[in-house]
Amino acid sequence: MNSGKNSTNNSGNNSGATVKVRQTGSPLRRHHDQRETLVGLKLNKIGRVAELADTPATRGMIAKVAHLVRVVEK
Repeated sequence: MNSGKNSTNNSGNNSGATVKVRQTGSPLRRHHDQRETLVGLKLNKIGRVAELADTPATRGMIAKVAHLVRVVEK
């Protein structure tokens, strides 16, 4: 069995670092996967702000919808 090494690892969480993201654009007339990415970022209305863990996966999602969101704080 596994020694439990993966269960205690934060998977690159950068020791609790977070990033705040604000939605600035509308998901209307966008591809469905961009809408789903916004929902994955806990955003679905213009002006909403979400505080997320600063991981490579989160950064990739932000890059995918960079034209619809703005990083408020790092």
